[in-house]
Amino acid sequence: MKLITAVVKPFTLPEIRAALEQLDIHGLTVTEAQGFGQQRGHSEVYRGAEYATDFVPKVKLEILVEAGRVEEVATAVVEAAFTGKIGDGKVWITNVEDVIRVRTGERGEDAI
Repeated sequence: MKLITAVVKPFTLPEIRAALEQLDIHGLTVTEAQGFGQQRGHSEVYRGAEYATDFVPKVKLEILVEAGRVEEVATAVVEAAFTGKIGDGKVWITNVEDVIRVRTGERGEDAI
């Protein structure tokens, strides 16, 4: 099993969700986040005054998948999140040793 984690621009979330539904992926955890990468924050205008923010709003997505599906799911996330502009985000994949469905006690891929 693998955990696909993505930190992306918030407005790309509907496209990512639609892409995952096309792949019959129904489990997704979304967390509001903020951070910065190469863009180092940004400046905004509020009531006529410009101010700089140190962090940019992002969403963090976590998707648990079978190892055999990781490439297609990761590709779908990357393609749906792509705008071609700085700050599109990052996707990383980690191994998951085990998972347990709390309601039923199922383990491993049965719990996904």
